Amino acid sequence: MNYSQILQQKKMSADEAANFIKNGEIIGASGFTPAGHPKVVPTAIAQKGELEREAGREFKVTLYTGASTGDELDGALARGKVLKKRMPYQSNASLRSEINSGATEYADYHLSQLAQNLRYGFMDKVTTALVEACDVTDDGKVYLTMSNGNSPTYLQMADQIIIEYNQSVPQELKEMHDNYIPLDPPHRREIPIYSAGDRIGSPYVQVDPQKIKGIVWTDKKDAAAPFREPGEVEKKIAENVVDFLLHEEKKGRLPKGLPYQSGVGNIANAVLSQFATLPGISNVTLFTEVMQDAFFWIHEADRLNFCSTSALTFSAEGNEKFVKDIEIFKKKIMLRPQEISNHPELIRRLGLISMNAALEMDIFGNVNSTNVLGSKMMNGIGGSGDFCRNAYLSIFMCPSTSKGGAISNIVPMVTHVDHNEHSVEILVTEQGIADLRGLSPVNKAKKVISNLAHPDYRDYLSEYLSYGLEHAPSRHIPHVLGRAFELHQRFIETGSMKLS
Repeated sequence: MNYSQILQQKKMSADEAANFIKNGEIIGASGFTPAGHPKVVPTAIAQKGELEREAGREFKVTLYTGASTGDELDGALARGKVLKKRMPYQSNASLRSEINSGATEYADYHLSQLAQNLRYGFMDKVTTALVEACDVTDDGKVYLTMSNGNSPTYLQMADQIIIEYNQSVPQELKEMHDNYIPLDPPHRREIPIYSAGDRIGSPYVQVDPQKIKGIVWTDKKDAAAPFREPGEVEKKIAENVVDFLLHEEKKGRLPKGLPYQSGVGNIANAVLSQFATLPGISNVTLFTEVMQDAFFWIHEADRLNFCSTSALTFSAEGNEKFVKDIEIFKKKIMLRPQEISNHPELIRRLGLISMNAALEMDIFGNVNSTNVLGSKMMNGIGGSGDFCRNAYLSIFMCPSTSKGGAISNIVPMVTHVDHNEHSVEILVTEQGIADLRGLSPVNKAKKVISNLAHPDYRDYLSEYLSYGLEHAPSRHIPHVLGRAFELHQRFIETGSMKLS
């Protein structure tokens, strides 16, 4: 490969690059799930923080990313005790501990909004962009790797840029990105995407090369978790989702060819695996934020039309498949900024079918995606709010119970509301489906209890609803506040929601 002059002239070590990071820095990093994030400079920043503390000097940084990232970024900075604030989404155990202890501030944010709100000046400006790239040209063209995320906005806003040049990723990725930043109001126009494969931007992000302070050469691959085969509960949830979609098609309420969005995790993978195997499924177009290994199953079943996404988060085996057949996949995949992949205008206009996981659901149709017992942050809202409110059909999925049945994920009232009854349409567990469209609160509750709740908790939930209809101050949403969190309180006191 012929290297550009800038790759060689700006080459430096991770420690040298970390010296550009000062106390109070606002870092905008690449990465969306464990894909395309910087992997060596963050460790050097954490080590610098330790040295600064030993010298009696304060050293804290704020980190903005695309979404969750790999342990080399979120984990390294969290364990290094250098994170003052983090947004918009995370899934790292070390970082989660720092957030829940109060050591790191965390602002949970809709993924579609962060880039534009930074440009609007609503939050502290990015001072340093730290991104992974597969190429950089002398005139300032930066080519991203396995994710896009918020990198285009960070690169353009930052006062200084540090790049990790990753030689382990295929150069064909340069052809798969479509970088596009909408104009800000009042000059914004419609986003001219009318099908998933429409290209509207450029394959690179243009920056001022003078802002590039250092380029650290690496060959570290993304370290996505190994794929786990879906269990029986996950398979049953997936079957219920597919049965519902086929039913909607037969009723004439679901036009063929609408694109799908699917969240992260084993339930999402299980649903997409059904698209590859079950009869009656039309070829699939994906307009989503993250693509996992299920992509390969749909492709191998010859049921994939196209995939527009913001990140490719494959297992090690999936990465090998991707590299091996990249000449085929570069015609089937496009990587976009999350501001575009999650944009409400496109979600509504293209008619997406949205499928996301939940922590708990209540009988009146509210969904908690983020906080355990109303307080303990798990990961964050991610893009689920972007899709839920704007999708042609919005589906939330979770098992009816967790922890071996000790927790009912169907409760009288969720302890934290991320998606309220006005936006939530379809709920699914392994027990069945609850189509809540057009129902009054009480009728929603009856359907949720009978169709979604585990048999161990169904009688309790039915009794709660009956008690509310008799004793609540209103029959519209018959909550009895003194009883609404009985299940949660029982779990806190005994370790189980089950009646003794």
